[in-house]
Amino acid sequence: MEHTTALGTAARSRVRTQEPIDFQEFAVVRGGQLFRTAFLLAAGDSHLAEDLVQETLGRMFARWGRLPRLDNPVGYAQTVLVNVFISQRRKHSSSERPTEMLAERESSTAGDEDPALRVTLLAALRQLAPQDRAVLVLRYWEDRSVEETATALRLSSTAVRSRSSRALERLRGVLGSSMAEIAER
Repeated sequence: MEHTTALGTAARSRVRTQEPIDFQEFAVVRGGQLFRTAFLLAAGDSHLAEDLVQETLGRMFARWGRLPRLDNPVGYAQTVLVNVFISQRRKHSSSERPTEMLAERESSTAGDEDPALRVTLLAALRQLAPQDRAVLVLRYWEDRSVEETATALRLSSTAVRSRSSRALERLRGVLGSSMAEIAER
């Protein structure tokens, strides 16, 4: 077990410094972050999030031999994830989507969060268009700049700003005063 922990720590360090590592290490180290982002993109659908991560890692594996030439394989993985999500939403725009489902968290601070707030936010995100949801997740969950978000989504910076503004306005409309009530608890 100590060997696995040491390997995980060394791999995380290499991923942060962008040193090349093998694909399996990359998938183990970055899989959790990819899942969390996919979970938000999928508006709480853990099964769709798992499918998105699997498709992303599959696409990355197919190109892994050429990836060391990339400056940022982590950023590339996030871009592939968003592109897979948008592509899948286009293909399955009329598919059935489960509601009120939350993924199990590994965090030991799960008691610090308000489940009602989380369910409300996920339901509100679900009502946004996939590209608007992607913009909000990248900008405010992943804490990316406007330029990074624009690059990842292949949009102009102006389009990211306007989509962010409109999507936030839609969220405010959906959440209304109930958001203030939930946040005060």
